[in-house]
Amino acid sequence: MSVSMTIRDVPDETRGELAARAARAGMSLQEYVRAELVKLAEQPDPADFWDRARHRVLATGSRLPAEEILRARDADRR
Repeated sequence: MSVSMTIRDVPDETRGELAARAARAGMSLQEYVRAELVKLAEQPDPADFWDRARHRVLATGSRLPAEEILRARDADRR
């Protein structure tokens, strides 16, 4: 089920930029903003991400030094 939303007090410059982006994408402003909101909602919230990571470290007791993480990352790139 979808719901209608109203966003008040959007600056003219912001509305204009969003309208221009929508036009470049071949979309209406409404379609463009809806798609951007959906993408935003699909991304994890940074605070939630770090909270889960912190709890995982506390639960497992695992801690890797930054050098080891970077070494593993770089080894995967070769």
